[in-house]
Amino acid sequence: ECSLELRKTLDSNLPPLINAIEAFTVLVFSERETYENDVIAMEKILAAYALIKGSGDPCLPKPSHYLKCSNYTDTSEPLRIISFLHGNPELYEITSSKKNFPVAVVASVVSIAIVLVVLVFLFIGLRRKQSRREALRPSIETAKRRFTYLEIMAMTNNFQKILGEGGLGIIYHGHLNNSQQVAVKVLSQSSSQGYKQFKAEVELLMRVHHINLVSLAGYCDERDHLALVYEYMANRDLKEHLSGKEGSSFLDWPCRLRIASQAALGLEYLHTGCKPPMYHRDVKSTNILLNDDFQAKLGDFGLSRSFPVGSDTHVSTVVVGTPGFLDPEYYQTHRLSDKSDVYSFGIVLLEIITNQLVIDQTRERPHIAEWVRFLLTTGDIESIMDPNLKGNYASGSAWKVLELAMLFETFFSRKTKHGSNCS
Repeated sequence: ECSLELRKTLDSNLPPLINAIEAFTVLVFSERETYENDVIAMEKILAAYALIKGSGDPCLPKPSHYLKCSNYTDTSEPLRIISFLHGNPELYEITSSKKNFPVAVVASVVSIAIVLVVLVFLFIGLRRKQSRREALRPSIETAKRRFTYLEIMAMTNNFQKILGEGGLGIIYHGHLNNSQQVAVKVLSQSSSQGYKQFKAEVELLMRVHHINLVSLAGYCDERDHLALVYEYMANRDLKEHLSGKEGSSFLDWPCRLRIASQAALGLEYLHTGCKPPMYHRDVKSTNILLNDDFQAKLGDFGLSRSFPVGSDTHVSTVVVGTPGFLDPEYYQTHRLSDKSDVYSFGIVLLEIITNQLVIDQTRERPHIAEWVRFLLTTGDIESIMDPNLKGNYASGSAWKVLELAMLFETFFSRKTKHGSNCS
């Protein structure tokens, strides 16, 4: 038995306190020690055969099956290994071990080498067969991306379902390989010059790959039939959801910000990631398309530069784009730059914020930028924000997006009025 007593010292001002205590008990082991020389011998055996660890004392708690130990009942002396048991099939004799061990190793190495040689020859044979097959067939990319007009007709089920219509042609719903949905745009106009530009444009678009750009799956350029095959965007365009069209979904403020940022990334790639740079020329909410997950992708990029619209035939003298989205300078110079697209994107931001028409003749200030600029003088952001949001937005982020949109618009307005040489 043991007792523990805590006593207060004369200078202590706290009651007795104990946080922890350690107690040690001496344990007496009844097992006998291992003979030291046996330990040394076993360690040498383990080292010789590169074994990680042994199984302890081979004589305790009882002798192992492959050896014989000293008298087990004699407790006065440590147990010792007397001899190995002869006739054990798991053991090699000393004389034979020197022969069998190398033979086993050599046999294993030879077997592995044979397997490797066979695999190498099989691989070379398969590669040669594959190379011969590839030499006999056309390029996979070419065969996959270029369609005949009959294939376009089959793809769209003889142009059965119309998805939309624009200045460049009609867009039909289709299926690629009877499974993957696609959007097929059949171009309505062509000319000898337009055809060459169309071909050059297609070759450029085939190299454009970005997560926020609608990908081009293929094209048709058979005689007078020109068509483009795009990936299918199930949730149509941004404008439909902002306007509350039947079957559309309500876009909350975080969703609108995400769509705007994704569209901006796609536009940035056209301007800085493509060589030579590409200018969209028609950035607007109807050209921001949404897939199943409402991921935004820019569509119809680049074609307006290479294909005439309406009755005009010379792209260099035609004002292409959508009224209200074009920067004022382009109306005068007909010269494009990345800043023209940035101006249009600023107008799209105003659409996202306000959900107002870009041009509304019923307003005192018809253009959306003029209307927003006037309301900004009051400092009341609620009168600018989309009423469908019902105040469910962060005012800080709303102000930042609004300031950014007006920065794009104001820059071009001043540039046109005052002839600034800013670049």
